[in-house]
Amino acid sequence: MTYAVPSGDPAGPGAYVLGVDSGGSGLRVALGRAADPGPLATTVCAEPVRTGPGGIDAGHLLDQLLPAARELLERASAAASAEIRRDARPSGSRAGDASAHEVAAVAIGAAGMATLGERLRAELPGALADALGVRRVALAADAVTAYAGAVGQRPGAVVAGGTGMIALGTDLKEWHRADGWGHLLGDSGGGAWIGRAGLDAAMRAHDGRRGGSAALLDRLRAVFGPAEALPGLLYPRSDRPAVLASFAPEVAACAGADPVAAGILRQAAGHIAEAAAAVCPAPTEPDGEGGGAGEVALTGGLFRMGEPLIAPLREELARLLPGARVTTATGDPLTGALRIARALAAGDLRLPRHPTMLFVPPEQETGQSGEAAVHSEPRSE
Repeated sequence: MTYAVPSGDPAGPGAYVLGVDSGGSGLRVALGRAADPGPLATTVCAEPVRTGPGGIDAGHLLDQLLPAARELLERASAAASAEIRRDARPSGSRAGDASAHEVAAVAIGAAGMATLGERLRAELPGALADALGVRRVALAADAVTAYAGAVGQRPGAVVAGGTGMIALGTDLKEWHRADGWGHLLGDSGGGAWIGRAGLDAAMRAHDGRRGGSAALLDRLRAVFGPAEALPGLLYPRSDRPAVLASFAPEVAACAGADPVAAGILRQAAGHIAEAAAAVCPAPTEPDGEGGGAGEVALTGGLFRMGEPLIAPLREELARLLPGARVTTATGDPLTGALRIARALAAGDLRLPRHPTMLFVPPEQETGQSGEAAVHSEPRSE
Protein backbone atom coordinates (compact mmCIF):
# COMPACT_ATOMS: atom_id res chain seq x y z
CA MET A 1 0.00 0.00 0.00
CA THR A 2 1.36 3.48 -0.83
CA TYR A 3 0.21 6.99 -0.03
CA ALA A 4 1.27 10.04 -1.99
CA VAL A 5 2.83 12.89 -0.02
CA PRO A 6 1.66 16.41 -0.94
CA SER A 7 4.61 18.23 -2.48
CA GLY A 8 4.41 21.22 -0.14
CA ASP A 9 4.39 19.31 3.17
CA PRO A 10 7.22 17.39 4.85
CA ALA A 11 6.81 13.63 4.97
CA GLY A 12 5.74 11.83 8.11
CA PRO A 13 8.64 10.57 10.24
CA GLY A 14 7.85 6.94 9.51
CA ALA A 15 7.64 7.38 5.75
CA TYR A 16 10.04 5.52 3.50
CA VAL A 17 12.59 6.97 1.10
CA LEU A 18 14.45 5.22 -1.71
CA GLY A 19 17.98 5.89 -2.94
CA VAL A 20 19.21 4.44 -6.23
CA ASP A 21 22.72 4.24 -7.68
CA SER A 22 22.96 3.20 -11.34
CA GLY A 23 26.45 2.57 -12.68
CA GLY A 24 28.53 0.41 -14.94
CA SER A 25 28.36 -2.60 -12.63
CA GLY A 26 24.59 -2.56 -12.10
CA LEU A 27 21.80 -0.96 -10.10
CA ARG A 28 21.84 -0.63 -6.31
CA VAL A 29 18.74 0.32 -4.32
CA ALA A 30 18.51 1.36 -0.66
CA LEU A 31 15.36 1.77 1.43
CA GLY A 32 15.38 4.02 4.47
CA ARG A 33 13.12 5.99 6.78
CA ALA A 34 12.60 9.71 6.18
CA ALA A 35 13.60 10.58 9.73
CA ASP A 36 16.32 7.99 10.44
CA PRO A 37 19.92 7.84 9.20
CA GLY A 38 21.24 4.86 7.29
CA PRO A 39 19.44 2.28 5.16
CA LEU A 40 16.95 -0.27 6.43
CA ALA A 41 17.89 -2.64 3.61
CA THR A 42 19.66 -2.66 0.26
CA THR A 43 19.57 -4.82 -2.84
CA VAL A 44 21.60 -5.11 -6.02
CA CYS A 45 20.51 -5.67 -9.62
CA ALA A 46 23.63 -6.95 -11.34
CA GLU A 47 22.64 -5.98 -14.90
CA PRO A 48 23.76 -2.44 -15.89
CA VAL A 49 21.01 -0.20 -17.26
CA ARG A 50 21.16 -0.08 -21.03
CA THR A 51 22.14 3.02 -22.97
CA GLY A 52 20.96 3.44 -26.55
CA PRO A 53 20.66 6.14 -29.22
CA GLY A 54 18.06 7.95 -27.09
CA GLY A 55 20.24 7.93 -23.98
CA ILE A 56 19.80 5.93 -20.79
CA ASP A 57 16.91 3.48 -21.23
CA ALA A 58 14.22 4.58 -18.76
CA GLY A 59 12.13 1.44 -19.32
CA HIS A 60 15.07 -0.86 -18.58
CA LEU A 61 15.86 1.06 -15.40
CA LEU A 62 12.25 0.80 -14.24
CA ASP A 63 12.12 -2.92 -15.08
CA GLN A 64 14.88 -3.43 -12.52
CA LEU A 65 14.05 -0.72 -10.00
CA LEU A 66 10.36 -1.37 -9.42
CA PRO A 67 10.61 -5.09 -8.49
CA ALA A 68 13.60 -4.30 -6.26
CA ALA A 69 11.75 -1.44 -4.56
CA ARG A 70 8.63 -3.54 -3.98
CA GLU A 71 10.73 -6.35 -2.50
CA LEU A 72 12.42 -3.94 -0.09
CA LEU A 73 9.07 -2.38 0.88
CA GLU A 74 7.52 -5.79 1.51
CA ARG A 75 10.47 -6.83 3.66
CA ALA A 76 10.30 -3.59 5.64
CA SER A 77 6.53 -3.86 6.09
CA ALA A 78 6.84 -7.43 7.36
CA ALA A 79 9.60 -6.40 9.78
CA ALA A 80 7.51 -3.46 11.04
CA SER A 81 4.48 -5.69 11.57
CA ALA A 82 6.60 -8.16 13.52
CA GLU A 83 7.97 -5.32 15.64
CA ILE A 84 4.46 -4.08 16.41
CA ARG A 85 3.36 -7.55 17.50
CA ARG A 86 6.49 -8.02 19.59
CA ASP A 87 6.34 -4.65 21.34
CA ALA A 88 2.52 -4.37 21.42
CA ARG A 89 2.87 -0.70 20.53
CA PRO A 90 -0.17 1.60 20.73
CA SER A 91 -1.88 2.24 17.41
CA GLY A 92 -0.74 5.87 17.48
CA SER A 93 2.97 5.02 17.51
CA ARG A 94 5.16 5.60 14.48
CA ALA A 95 5.29 2.00 13.35
CA GLY A 96 1.50 1.89 13.18
CA ASP A 97 1.00 5.25 11.41
CA ALA A 98 -0.17 5.50 7.82
CA SER A 99 3.03 7.45 7.20
CA ALA A 100 4.93 4.20 7.68
CA HIS A 101 3.51 3.04 4.33
CA GLU A 102 4.42 6.19 2.39
CA VAL A 103 7.19 6.33 -0.17
CA ALA A 104 7.88 9.98 0.41
CA ALA A 105 10.77 10.53 -1.98
CA VAL A 106 13.05 8.78 -4.45
CA ALA A 107 16.49 9.99 -5.51
CA ILE A 108 18.22 8.32 -8.45
CA GLY A 109 21.86 8.89 -9.27
CA ALA A 110 23.07 7.56 -12.61
CA ALA A 111 26.31 7.53 -14.54
CA GLY A 112 25.74 9.56 -17.71
CA MET A 113 22.69 11.39 -16.28
CA ALA A 114 24.04 14.81 -17.24
CA THR A 115 24.49 14.01 -20.94
CA LEU A 116 22.32 10.91 -21.51
CA GLY A 117 19.48 11.36 -19.02
CA GLU A 118 16.81 13.12 -21.11
CA ARG A 119 14.49 10.09 -21.19
CA LEU A 120 14.92 9.55 -17.46
CA ARG A 121 13.95 13.14 -16.71
CA ALA A 122 10.96 12.92 -19.06
CA GLU A 123 9.61 9.51 -17.98
CA LEU A 124 10.65 8.59 -14.45
CA PRO A 125 8.73 11.13 -12.32
CA GLY A 126 5.37 10.09 -13.79
CA ALA A 127 6.20 6.39 -13.82
CA LEU A 128 7.30 6.41 -10.18
CA ALA A 129 4.18 8.33 -9.17
CA ASP A 130 2.00 5.73 -10.89
CA ALA A 131 3.87 2.68 -9.59
CA LEU A 132 4.84 3.70 -6.06
CA GLY A 133 2.67 6.72 -5.30
CA VAL A 134 5.75 8.88 -4.82
CA ARG A 135 5.46 12.57 -5.72
CA ARG A 136 8.96 13.75 -4.86
CA VAL A 137 11.68 12.61 -7.24
CA ALA A 138 15.24 13.85 -7.74
CA LEU A 139 17.38 12.71 -10.68
CA ALA A 140 21.08 13.34 -10.25
CA ALA A 141 24.36 12.80 -12.02
CA ASP A 142 26.47 10.21 -10.22
CA ALA A 143 28.98 12.94 -9.39
CA VAL A 144 26.24 14.73 -7.43
CA THR A 145 25.29 11.62 -5.44
CA ALA A 146 29.00 11.04 -4.83
CA TYR A 147 29.16 14.59 -3.51
CA ALA A 148 26.15 14.10 -1.25
CA GLY A 149 27.57 10.84 0.05
CA ALA A 150 30.97 12.37 0.70
CA VAL A 151 30.16 15.86 1.95
CA GLY A 152 26.42 15.96 2.59
CA GLN A 153 24.75 19.35 2.10
CA ARG A 154 27.77 21.45 3.09
CA PRO A 155 29.88 23.61 0.77
CA GLY A 156 33.02 21.88 -0.43
CA ALA A 157 34.44 19.70 -3.14
CA VAL A 158 34.60 16.00 -3.88
CA VAL A 159 37.04 14.12 -6.06
CA ALA A 160 35.54 10.88 -7.32
CA GLY A 161 38.29 8.61 -8.59
CA GLY A 162 37.99 5.19 -10.14
CA THR A 163 38.64 4.18 -13.71
CA GLY A 164 38.02 7.85 -14.48
CA MET A 165 38.28 11.01 -12.41
CA ILE A 166 35.94 13.94 -11.85
CA ALA A 167 35.92 16.79 -9.36
CA LEU A 168 32.72 18.55 -8.32
CA GLY A 169 32.30 21.45 -5.96
CA THR A 170 29.61 23.81 -4.75
CA ASP A 171 29.08 26.83 -2.54
CA LEU A 172 25.41 25.77 -2.36
CA LYS A 173 24.59 28.38 -5.01
CA GLU A 174 26.03 26.72 -8.13
CA TRP A 175 27.98 23.64 -9.20
CA HIS A 176 31.54 23.66 -10.51
CA ARG A 177 32.87 20.66 -12.42
CA ALA A 178 36.37 19.78 -13.57
CA ASP A 179 37.35 16.81 -15.76
CA GLY A 180 35.35 13.62 -16.01
CA TRP A 181 35.68 13.84 -19.80
CA GLY A 182 36.63 10.22 -20.40
CA HIS A 183 39.96 8.52 -20.97
CA LEU A 184 40.53 10.03 -24.43
CA LEU A 185 39.86 13.65 -23.46
CA GLY A 186 40.71 13.76 -19.77
CA ASP A 187 40.12 11.79 -16.57
CA SER A 188 43.65 12.90 -15.78
CA GLY A 189 45.05 11.15 -12.73
CA GLY A 190 42.34 8.48 -12.73
CA GLY A 191 42.87 4.74 -12.84
CA ALA A 192 42.95 4.46 -16.64
CA TRP A 193 45.37 7.40 -16.83
CA ILE A 194 47.73 5.81 -14.26
CA GLY A 195 47.48 2.40 -15.88
CA ARG A 196 48.18 3.77 -19.36
CA ALA A 197 51.18 5.74 -18.06
CA GLY A 198 52.50 2.61 -16.36
CA LEU A 199 52.11 0.53 -19.52
CA ASP A 200 53.81 3.27 -21.54
CA ALA A 201 56.79 3.12 -19.17
CA ALA A 202 56.84 -0.66 -19.46
CA MET A 203 56.83 -0.52 -23.27
CA ARG A 204 59.63 2.06 -23.19
CA ALA A 205 61.70 -0.37 -21.17
CA HIS A 206 60.85 -3.14 -23.64
CA ASP A 207 62.08 -0.94 -26.52
CA GLY A 208 65.10 0.50 -24.70
CA ARG A 209 63.72 4.04 -24.85
CA ARG A 210 64.29 6.74 -22.26
CA GLY A 211 61.78 6.84 -19.38
CA GLY A 212 61.26 3.10 -19.23
CA SER A 213 60.74 1.01 -16.12
CA ALA A 214 62.05 -2.54 -15.92
CA ALA A 215 59.91 -3.13 -12.83
CA LEU A 216 56.73 -2.17 -14.68
CA LEU A 217 57.76 -4.26 -17.67
CA ASP A 218 58.03 -7.27 -15.37
CA ARG A 219 54.53 -6.53 -14.04
CA LEU A 220 53.16 -6.12 -17.58
CA ARG A 221 54.47 -9.57 -18.51
CA ALA A 222 53.06 -11.09 -15.33
CA VAL A 223 49.60 -9.60 -15.92
CA PHE A 224 49.21 -9.59 -19.71
CA GLY A 225 51.92 -11.85 -21.13
CA PRO A 226 54.53 -10.86 -23.75
CA ALA A 227 54.79 -7.10 -24.19
CA GLU A 228 54.64 -7.28 -27.97
CA ALA A 229 51.24 -9.01 -27.73
CA LEU A 230 49.69 -6.25 -25.62
CA PRO A 231 48.35 -4.13 -28.53
CA GLY A 232 46.43 -7.10 -29.89
CA LEU A 233 44.94 -7.73 -26.45
CA LEU A 234 44.07 -4.11 -25.72
CA TYR A 235 42.92 -2.36 -28.90
CA PRO A 236 40.01 -4.64 -29.85
CA ARG A 237 38.49 -4.38 -26.36
CA SER A 238 35.38 -2.26 -25.87
CA ASP A 239 36.31 -1.89 -22.18
CA ARG A 240 39.76 -0.42 -22.76
CA PRO A 241 39.51 2.11 -19.91
CA ALA A 242 38.84 -0.68 -17.42
CA VAL A 243 41.71 -2.77 -18.80
CA LEU A 244 44.06 0.19 -18.51
CA ALA A 245 42.86 0.90 -14.97
CA SER A 246 43.49 -2.71 -13.98
CA PHE A 247 47.22 -1.96 -14.24
CA ALA A 248 47.09 1.05 -11.89
CA PRO A 249 47.51 -1.07 -8.71
CA GLU A 250 50.67 -2.55 -10.27
CA VAL A 251 52.05 0.98 -10.61
CA ALA A 252 51.25 1.65 -6.95
CA ALA A 253 52.87 -1.63 -5.89
CA CYS A 254 56.09 -0.69 -7.68
CA ALA A 255 56.21 2.93 -6.49
CA GLY A 256 58.12 2.23 -3.27
CA ALA A 257 61.21 0.95 -5.09
CA ASP A 258 60.82 2.27 -8.64
CA PRO A 259 61.27 6.01 -9.29
CA VAL A 260 59.40 5.87 -12.60
CA ALA A 261 56.30 4.39 -10.97
CA ALA A 262 56.55 6.90 -8.10
CA GLY A 263 56.82 9.71 -10.63
CA ILE A 264 53.65 8.55 -12.40
CA LEU A 265 51.74 8.72 -9.12
CA ARG A 266 53.15 12.18 -8.37
CA GLN A 267 51.92 13.37 -11.77
CA ALA A 268 48.52 11.79 -11.12
CA ALA A 269 48.34 13.54 -7.75
CA GLY A 270 49.11 16.85 -9.45
CA HIS A 271 46.29 16.38 -11.95
CA ILE A 272 43.81 15.41 -9.23
CA ALA A 273 44.78 18.37 -7.04
CA GLU A 274 44.43 20.78 -9.97
CA ALA A 275 40.89 19.53 -10.61
CA ALA A 276 40.00 19.88 -6.93
CA ALA A 277 41.41 23.41 -6.80
CA ALA A 278 39.36 24.38 -9.86
CA VAL A 279 36.05 23.50 -8.15
CA CYS A 280 36.60 24.07 -4.43
CA PRO A 281 34.62 27.08 -3.17
CA ALA A 282 36.60 29.97 -1.80
CA PRO A 283 37.12 30.00 1.98
CA THR A 284 34.51 31.93 3.94
CA GLU A 285 34.14 33.07 7.50
CA PRO A 286 32.74 30.39 9.81
CA ASP A 287 28.96 30.72 9.80
CA GLY A 288 27.64 27.44 11.08
CA GLU A 289 27.07 26.19 7.54
CA GLY A 290 30.43 24.55 6.95
CA GLY A 291 32.30 27.80 6.29
CA GLY A 292 35.96 28.42 6.92
CA ALA A 293 38.61 26.46 5.06
CA GLY A 294 37.31 24.43 2.13
CA GLU A 295 36.64 20.73 2.47
CA VAL A 296 37.91 18.29 -0.17
CA ALA A 297 36.56 14.77 0.18
CA LEU A 298 38.11 11.81 -1.63
CA THR A 299 35.85 8.99 -2.74
CA GLY A 300 36.10 5.99 -5.05
CA GLY A 301 38.23 2.92 -5.56
CA LEU A 302 41.21 4.89 -6.90
CA PHE A 303 42.14 6.00 -3.41
CA ARG A 304 42.30 2.46 -2.10
CA MET A 305 45.80 2.44 -3.58
CA GLY A 306 46.76 4.13 -0.31
CA GLU A 307 49.85 6.11 0.57
CA PRO A 308 51.71 5.80 -2.76
CA LEU A 309 48.99 8.06 -4.21
CA ILE A 310 47.49 9.70 -1.12
CA ALA A 311 50.78 11.08 0.23
CA PRO A 312 51.73 13.08 -2.89
CA LEU A 313 48.08 14.10 -3.32
CA ARG A 314 47.97 15.62 0.16
CA GLU A 315 51.18 17.51 -0.64
CA GLU A 316 49.72 18.88 -3.87
CA LEU A 317 46.43 19.83 -2.21
CA ALA A 318 48.30 21.64 0.57
CA ARG A 319 50.20 23.60 -2.07
CA LEU A 320 47.18 24.51 -4.21
CA LEU A 321 44.54 24.79 -1.47
CA PRO A 322 46.30 25.95 1.71
CA GLY A 323 44.17 25.29 4.74
CA ALA A 324 41.77 22.95 3.00
CA ARG A 325 40.51 20.00 5.03
CA VAL A 326 41.17 16.79 3.12
CA THR A 327 38.74 14.09 4.24
CA THR A 328 37.73 10.59 3.34
CA ALA A 329 34.16 10.27 2.12
CA THR A 330 31.66 9.40 4.85
CA GLY A 331 29.46 7.59 2.35
CA ASP A 332 29.32 6.35 -1.23
CA PRO A 333 26.96 7.44 -4.07
CA LEU A 334 24.18 5.15 -2.79
CA THR A 335 24.45 6.85 0.61
CA GLY A 336 24.31 10.16 -1.23
CA ALA A 337 21.16 9.21 -3.12
CA LEU A 338 19.49 8.25 0.16
CA ARG A 339 20.58 11.56 1.74
CA ILE A 340 19.11 13.51 -1.18
CA ALA A 341 15.84 11.56 -0.90
CA ARG A 342 15.63 12.32 2.84
CA ALA A 343 16.30 16.02 2.29
CA LEU A 344 13.69 16.11 -0.47
CA ALA A 345 11.13 14.39 1.77
CA ALA A 346 11.77 16.92 4.53
CA GLY A 347 11.61 19.93 2.18
CA ASP A 348 15.24 20.68 3.07
CA LEU A 349 17.21 19.95 -0.11
CA ARG A 350 19.91 22.64 -0.11
CA LEU A 351 22.12 21.31 -2.88
CA PRO A 352 21.77 23.46 -6.03
CA ARG A 353 19.18 22.37 -8.57
CA HIS A 354 20.35 22.06 -12.13
CA PRO A 355 18.48 20.83 -15.22
CA THR A 356 20.91 17.96 -15.82
CA MET A 357 23.08 17.65 -12.70
CA LEU A 358 20.33 17.64 -10.05
CA PHE A 359 16.85 17.70 -11.56
CA VAL A 360 13.74 18.07 -9.42
CA PRO A 361 10.54 18.56 -11.44
CA PRO A 362 9.40 22.19 -11.06
CA GLU A 363 5.98 21.24 -9.67
CA GLN A 364 7.76 19.68 -6.66
CA GLU A 365 9.65 22.86 -5.82
CA THR A 366 7.10 24.60 -3.58
CA GLY A 367 9.05 26.72 -1.14
CA GLN A 368 12.45 25.54 -2.40
CA SER A 369 15.22 27.20 -4.37
CA GLY A 370 15.33 27.22 -8.15
CA GLU A 371 17.89 25.96 -10.62
CA ALA A 372 21.57 26.75 -10.34
CA ALA A 373 24.36 27.07 -12.84
CA VAL A 374 27.11 24.53 -13.42
CA HIS A 375 30.56 25.52 -14.58
CA SER A 376 33.21 23.38 -16.20
CA GLU A 377 36.04 25.78 -15.61
CA PRO A 378 37.51 27.65 -12.65
CA ARG A 379 35.51 30.61 -11.39
CA SER A 380 36.64 34.20 -11.55
CA GLU A 381 37.47 35.21 -8.01
